[in-house]
Amino acid sequence: MKKIALIGLMAGAFLASGAWAETAQQARMKSCNAEAGKQSLAGDARKAFMKSCLSGAPDKASNPQQRMKDCNAEASGKGMKGDARKAFMKSCLSNAGG
Repeated sequence: MKKIALIGLMAGAFLASGAWAETAQQARMKSCNAEAGKQSLAGDARKAFMKSCLSGAPDKASNPQQRMKDCNAEASGKGMKGDARKAFMKSCLSNAGG
């Protein structure tokens, strides 16, 4: 009977310590993998996305479509056209941090 109680206490302590719980990093990895799958990313694009996602970088940097949309809106807001717009867009899109 003492052995059963001891085993129960040990199991309770093990579970309470969070040894079987999912860590924050594992949860983030799972979330980032799911998002990369939704976006159908592969190869270098997936690697870049995962690096950005796991480091906690802003969503704008990890989502090329959103970055393009934001840069376009900013260029339009400034009334840019022609070569000035091209130069601005190149600069804006290459700046992954925003």
